[in-house]
Amino acid sequence: MPHLLFNNKIVQEILPNESFEEISNYAETILGESNFYLTSQGKKVSSENYDGNENLQICPRLLGGKGGFGSMLRAIGAQIEKTTNREACRDLSGRRLRDINEEKRIKEWAEKQKDLEEERKEKKQKKLEKMMTAPKHEFKDEEYEKSRQTLLETVSDSVEAGFRNAKASTSKRKIEDTKGAIPMKKKALWIDEGFSSCSSDSDSDDEEEGAKAKAVN
Repeated sequence: MPHLLFNNKIVQEILPNESFEEISNYAETILGESNFYLTSQGKKVSSENYDGNENLQICPRLLGGKGGFGSMLRAIGAQIEKTTNREACRDLSGRRLRDINEEKRIKEWAEKQKDLEEERKEKKQKKLEKMMTAPKHEFKDEEYEKSRQTLLETVSDSVEAGFRNAKASTSKRKIEDTKGAIPMKKKALWIDEGFSSCSSDSDSDDEEEGAKAKAVN
């Protein structure tokens, strides 16, 4: 025979011909309030699904509501900063994500440095080619060209006239020097004293021989 339970204790037997409304009224007299429901094997039972062969458990309802507690929890949760740092986590192979990300950053940095070096070399090559090419500046001014040509001709004529005057003054000075120059005397030959004494002795001998010849005659 089924029973009516409250806190897992039998409070009354349920008769076979007893309806669900009668059982509910008896449970209301036990609790002293109508705020409850009946369950059978953990499932809520009503007048529609009650068959009269199961034990019924009286479950009082708890009064109240959210009371602002849920909204308070949500407000506190919004104030807590959620971290997005997963560097200390590991992947399926057991490596830390921090090491994997660091390796990727190093590879990207090396590729970037390589690109920068190539770009630097290309800029340097372009600069050298630009320096080696002849300038393409064009300057056209007819008045300037005319005055420039006149100036060149004037300078050339002045230089030629200066050369002619310098040549004429040089030749005139040479002629004047030749006219006023004093003729140089001939230098006497140098005769040794011994040679002069020998010549005087020979002359005196010749005179003595001539005098002897005259005396003999």
